[in-house]
Amino acid sequence: MRKILVAVLSLGCVVAPCAAAAQVDDAARFEQGRQLYEAHCARCHGASGEGRPPAFPALSGNDRLADAAHVVGTIRQGAGNMPPFPALTADETASLAGYVRNAWTNGFGGVTIEEVDAVSAAFADPGPAASVWDGVFSEAQAMRGRGLYTGACSFCHGRRLNGAPDDPDMRSTPPLARARFLREWEGRSLATLFEYTRLTMPEDNPTSLTDAEYVDVIAYMLSVSGMPAGDGELPPDSRSLAQIEMRQRQ
Repeated sequence: MRKILVAVLSLGCVVAPCAAAAQVDDAARFEQGRQLYEAHCARCHGASGEGRPPAFPALSGNDRLADAAHVVGTIRQGAGNMPPFPALTADETASLAGYVRNAWTNGFGGVTIEEVDAVSAAFADPGPAASVWDGVFSEAQAMRGRGLYTGACSFCHGRRLNGAPDDPDMRSTPPLARARFLREWEGRSLATLFEYTRLTMPEDNPTSLTDAEYVDVIAYMLSVSGMPAGDGELPPDSRSLAQIEMRQRQ
């Protein structure tokens, strides 16, 4: 009996550190997922996963998150109004998917890197990434955007795109160019900016412009922020825009 007890205690000394290490690893992965969610998702889906229906569905209590492959595929490829996030690594995708599946009222379990790799294997290579400093819009596109901005945006966001409305009695709004704007959107893709702008602006009449007009306005915002023009134009396509990252500096 004594030998059995010693063996059990010895086994406990071996297993307990492994269990503790797994808990620490799970906690670190959950925290990484939380940070990624705040950086890339909270603006649309809310800090508590409450969403902004119908444009941005709630994630808290969303039974569709039970399908891990669906969650991973949506993060990698996008779906509906959600842009893809091809720049996330397999590790980051696993952490983000695991976070939304277990945060708030959810309890659907974690996601492994192997699961992410298996789902991602079915997708085509999105191609090389770019930044807003790579001449991703043309001067003509920015000029078209300037005219659209003046008619649809400047009344609230100001003629200088600084968030100071033309009417002094109106509340201030987020700036749409220069340092503060670039800090706010640092590391995010133009696809995220495009979808958010398209679905929420103008505030009293969202989706009132065409997709091509929204990207023209974004081209103007980048131009005012000091980004150089190039030969091509921003396309009104989330998958293409997802390959262009916002950066404060070159």
